[in-house]
Amino acid sequence: MTTKTLNDHINMTDGVVGGNQRISGHRITVQNIVIWHELIGISADEIAAEYDLTLADVYAALAYYYDHQEEIDKSIQDSNSFVDALKLKTLSKVSQKINAKKT
Repeated sequence: MTTKTLNDHINMTDGVVGGNQRISGHRITVQNIVIWHELIGISADEIAAEYDLTLADVYAALAYYYDHQEEIDKSIQDSNSFVDALKLKTLSKVSQKINAKKT
């Protein structure tokens, strides 16, 4: 009988999801799991069922997060800042139409 370890559940591969930590065999990142579970409040069971993962996969991602919390929190913050900056630079389709009607 083989015993799975955290390393069996979490991989990093250059060129796959930006080289970020992900669930082995999936393109779902540890950061995705953290956002869904910790920030949105989706249960581990729901995440596993929705994305065809095992509970061990989800909990391994959360364990990895707690071991690397500062790094992953910074990555989430950087992603949010990037999105906010893009929103400021790019007008929505509705705003574009309103501005076009004004001119």
